Amino acid sequence: MELQNGQNVPLASMSLRVRVEGPVDLTGLVLSESGKVAGDADMVFFNAPTTAGARLEGDTLHVELGALRPGAVKVALVASSEDEGVTFSRVPVRVHIDDGSSGHSYTPTNLTSETALVLCELYLRAGTWKVRAVGAGYDTGLAGVATDYGIEVDDAATPPPTAPAMQPTPSTPPAPPAPSAPVLNLTKTPLGRVSLDKGSSATISLTKADRGTLRMRASLRWKGRQHGASDLDLYALYIDAAGNPEGAVYYRNRGFVGKAPFIRLDQDSRSAGEEDLTIIAGHHRYVLLCAYSAVGNGVGSFKSYNAHVVIDDGAGSEVTVPLFNENKFSYWVAIALLDFTDPSGARVTQVEQYGKSFSEKRPVLRPDGTFQMSKGKIEFKGRGDKKK
Repeated sequence: MELQNGQNVPLASMSLRVRVEGPVDLTGLVLSESGKVAGDADMVFFNAPTTAGARLEGDTLHVELGALRPGAVKVALVASSEDEGVTFSRVPVRVHIDDGSSGHSYTPTNLTSETALVLCELYLRAGTWKVRAVGAGYDTGLAGVATDYGIEVDDAATPPPTAPAMQPTPSTPPAPPAPSAPVLNLTKTPLGRVSLDKGSSATISLTKADRGTLRMRASLRWKGRQHGASDLDLYALYIDAAGNPEGAVYYRNRGFVGKAPFIRLDQDSRSAGEEDLTIIAGHHRYVLLCAYSAVGNGVGSFKSYNAHVVIDDGAGSEVTVPLFNENKFSYWVAIALLDFTDPSGARVTQVEQYGKSFSEKRPVLRPDGTFQMSKGKIEFKGRGDKKK
């Protein structure tokens, strides 16, 4: 059902899925009868994606109305522009509310200078939960909306106060100042530098604008050994966004960034050091990063090379994926899996699986993101595979 401004209808279910279309961030504000939040936990957004009865995953907010905190009678659904300062006159937005029936949709109209927008309200009236199309805009962005609903926002650092003039010592000590209210940071924060434990994951946040444009850097780094050669090769096995069968970027197929496969290997290193891939986010479902140790290296574990993968988004998030196991007789290791199907961004997982002893068969990546070792092609690296 397409809602018009101000229209309200009963909801068919207490379990809802709210999704927005457009380059916007979705926020949910859980409100009391006063129309205000009870505390910072009532604001569900990209920096705080969960609270009682509500969970944000990318552009979708899952709401369990029966599980909201006591006293909650309303949830305001708010959209704000992903790019600071961009107004809704230039940003198309549409909201869908799936309540198990045919669902409800709403497209705000006549927008001009607004940078944040209350799209709809879910509210309790006479024992029945309803949805109302609102379309109320703010020129002050998400911070303006949050402040209006009772949240103190950390806009910028406050300069230190000027020291007061010297005063005579009072006979009675002054009362300590009241603690200041906590403030929320509404700026998206990068991961910083993260090193994964065995089997753990970290998610690099991606906006809608990032998908299809952001250049991510994936590097295989290693050191030489005291004895023997040190030629490792970085492979990117990928499933594209359409789910087509696995492709591979490596020294014999270095790929492209301006067209499919949207992955490019910079060069093939024949000695200890580094090999680098550029991945354009948003063109793949999964990318499996593997290392191959050429037969000429002899035996010796990948860990003995201190082999590891580093993934960098160029915007303050850097994930290091180390190896933890000794395996002297494997020519292949799968190190990291990038999952771009996660709505919140690129999930990087330390997978560390080794090929069968002395097997030259490379791994195989399946369309569902699972993979098998020692099930793929065999390609021996020869003298004709020169460094480019």
